[in-house]
Amino acid sequence: MKIANSKVSAVRLVEDALKKAHEFEDYNIFTFLNDEGALKKAREIDEKIARGEKVGKLAGVPYALKDNFLSPEGETTASAHILQGFTSPITATAVKKLEDEGAIMIGRTNLDAFAHGSSTENSYFGPTLNSHDKARVAGGSSGGSAVAVALDIVEFATGTDTGGSIRQPASFNGVYGFKPTYGCISRYGVVAMASSTDCVGFFTKTPDDMDLLMSIANGKDSKDLTTLDDYYNSQSDFSRLAPSRPSLRGSGAHSAPVVADGLEKSDLRIGIIKEFDNDSVDSEIRKALKEKCKLLESKGYEIVELDMPALKYALAAYYIIVPAEITSNLSRYDGVRYGFRSENSSDLNGLYANTRDEGFMPENKRRIMIGNFVLSSGFYDAYFLKAAKVRTLIVKEYENAFSKCDFILTPVSPNPAFKLGEKVDDPVAMYLEDLMSVSLNLAGVPGLAIPAGKNSDGLPIGLQIVGPRRSDKNLIEFANELKEGA
Repeated sequence: MKIANSKVSAVRLVEDALKKAHEFEDYNIFTFLNDEGALKKAREIDEKIARGEKVGKLAGVPYALKDNFLSPEGETTASAHILQGFTSPITATAVKKLEDEGAIMIGRTNLDAFAHGSSTENSYFGPTLNSHDKARVAGGSSGGSAVAVALDIVEFATGTDTGGSIRQPASFNGVYGFKPTYGCISRYGVVAMASSTDCVGFFTKTPDDMDLLMSIANGKDSKDLTTLDDYYNSQSDFSRLAPSRPSLRGSGAHSAPVVADGLEKSDLRIGIIKEFDNDSVDSEIRKALKEKCKLLESKGYEIVELDMPALKYALAAYYIIVPAEITSNLSRYDGVRYGFRSENSSDLNGLYANTRDEGFMPENKRRIMIGNFVLSSGFYDAYFLKAAKVRTLIVKEYENAFSKCDFILTPVSPNPAFKLGEKVDDPVAMYLEDLMSVSLNLAGVPGLAIPAGKNSDGLPIGLQIVGPRRSDKNLIEFANELKEGA
């Protein structure tokens, strides 16, 4: 990551990033470009360096901010019509931590409205285009952030992951995308989707950059009571313990990994989920998975097959639990206090109804309707309660899996990036793209999407590494073992 210093100007770094952002306008990556504000901050950093003052770990580093993070610069719209005109009076905790270290936000990135979607086609501002093929989707919901990094506009970008919204677009665009352990990074100041599964994470070009960002952003926040203490920076450094390696086996899904000196690579086991190796998964993705397994075996790791039958219920449980939480979180948007307000109303009920009808995208309305249905009298026990019980089974399934292996390696999505318009009118087909990603959010475990080559059409293929809760740092360090030639 290029950091401003006496030889590298922060202004130059920001100017280069903004120039690229304007050059790639046809990809529809940004909802707002922070030209003046970014350059002003860059000049301030250069002046500090000239005076010999201390600057942060990210001094002058340009980054892109997913447009559901609150900050005073530009409108925070979450790519939804109903939030147009809203300028935040507060700054999200994650944003503050990054900018306290000198990172400079050059623009807000496009997403599926309120992060509801898997393609960025549900954005009020239109879809973001895939970095490798403009006829295909960028993935979602964090499509704009993934493409900003993939096209080398910025060094990193923020994202949110509720069921794969960082990992899937990272996979579709050939970059790294990390969903941390639930509670690792504060959600304060992030537009809520589903509060029990939302996670803040990042897109980067290398595991080392991801490690740096995580070491800065994680930790307890009094404004978010779901946050965990800073366990990240106390973990042992996986990649620099050779030939000894940390063993996570037996640590349990709620425990920090324990380092056991003297372990050889052959003591570490990598799990492959049997249920994800079938004809519903693209053949070239399955081939990429097998090649990574061979690479690991050549490095001395043991590959073990895992039987995780409860995961087949994860998608159904997710699309009951998450819409139920969405229904609650979207109830605050009424056209009265902030954002868009419909002018086609003669009374208060009409104001509410018309504002929501005009302000929400079709997928937002669909999830509100599902959520209200599963929470309604007579259906709560039949749907929501059962889904909550399935979630507990999935948590236990992962705990059991990590008693047999240290990490799990799986596809991120059953397919590479699909064509624009191909699935937008078929909600079930779109939801199935989340088949392999949602279980991590239900269980609260971390997952890192890694580039795994390209298919015969030149489209990126991504895989994901999954670890026990609180194994975030070890997981990121382990990604270096999966690079060819490493």
